[in-house]
Amino acid sequence: MITRQRLAAGVCALLAALTAGIAFPAGAVADETAAQAAPKVELVLDVSGSMRANDIDGGSRMAAAKQAFNEVLDATPEEVQLGIRTLGANYRGNDRKTGCKDTAQLYPVGTLDRTEAKTAVATLTPTGWTPIGPALLKAAADPDGGDGTRRIVLISDGEDTCQPLDPCEVAREIAAKGVGLTIDTLGLVPDAKTRDQLSCIADATGGTYTSVQHKEELTDRVGQLVDRAADPVATPVAVEGSDACTGAPALKSGLYTDREEFAQHRWYRVDVAPGKELRASVSVAADRAVNPDYGVLLRAVTVHGREIVRGEAAGNGRTDVISTGLRYPKAESDDEDAPAETVCLQVSNSFSAASGVKTTPGMPLELTVDVVDGPDQASDVASFGLGRGWWLLGALVVVGFLAGVLWGWISRLRIAVWRTN
Repeated sequence: MITRQRLAAGVCALLAALTAGIAFPAGAVADETAAQAAPKVELVLDVSGSMRANDIDGGSRMAAAKQAFNEVLDATPEEVQLGIRTLGANYRGNDRKTGCKDTAQLYPVGTLDRTEAKTAVATLTPTGWTPIGPALLKAAADPDGGDGTRRIVLISDGEDTCQPLDPCEVAREIAAKGVGLTIDTLGLVPDAKTRDQLSCIADATGGTYTSVQHKEELTDRVGQLVDRAADPVATPVAVEGSDACTGAPALKSGLYTDREEFAQHRWYRVDVAPGKELRASVSVAADRAVNPDYGVLLRAVTVHGREIVRGEAAGNGRTDVISTGLRYPKAESDDEDAPAETVCLQVSNSFSAASGVKTTPGMPLELTVDVVDGPDQASDVASFGLGRGWWLLGALVVVGFLAGVLWGWISRLRIAVWRTN
């Protein structure tokens, strides 16, 4: 009994020490970009014949879309450059080849003239086909490039009618180009197939999918997505990792995107000066059907191939994204002219494609690199993972041990008194 009580007290102290050590504030992260370029948003509206259906609050889907656009245009932040593209708005015939080219920019992406944009929207009438894939390809090229966030908001009520140009594959190809473009999708009264297709488009670019049944829902959601574009964010930089550390791209602190094929290894290099600490994390997204049981590994290795530290994580199919990270503090040097150490970062995964699923392009990979001031003694973090909290760990362990011994003596004394009485 006494042994158990002592052990419990010691364990509690140890847990408290670990909690306190982990809770110590980390060093400062990399500076964020002070100036952000104007965010660009393009609303892509399905104007195909099915938009005539009267099943949204007693009115047509087209009427609900027009009302939502008018309200969103009134509320669009001044700093957002907004444009409108249509699909299926102009061709009324039955020729599939012609119908699948029916996408046009109704209002160019740029400084918003609310009256002009509303007038353009008012002229729309449900007309033709549903060429979602071609419309996405055109919309991805509409903004004039440059820095800043780019977002496409696609509103549709049905599946693409221009197969075999699969819009989900189009979205993956857009993401693979590393242009930093997010596609959000909204389904108006969607069936299961439409929902699956729109969800796949959004997932491929890190966007969101929303099912809409009412006019108010449509207005609110489109407004949220336009407002979200105005929020300051870190713009990822497209980079292409190599097959070995030799020749790998040299990275500085920042956010990077790449593509990694199934079971592939990607290498990057980071210079870590004495007294600095490297913090790196990686996320790999399964943007298509994969087999369960997979993992991702992030290793920090010397240029000679010796592993310094690693981070790894495993999944079983319950999430589409798996992430891990690592920290490597470089000790201070007495030599003021000591060179920085080149650290090789290796990213690998154990995903495997489900039957019949394309393996190219590779899966989206996001890598965060941060080189910050290291702790007072780099070995503290390397040995304990607690920074300057290691001394607290030792102190609390000693206190826990003494408390256990004291509690044991008190218990023995109480038992002795009880027996005497």
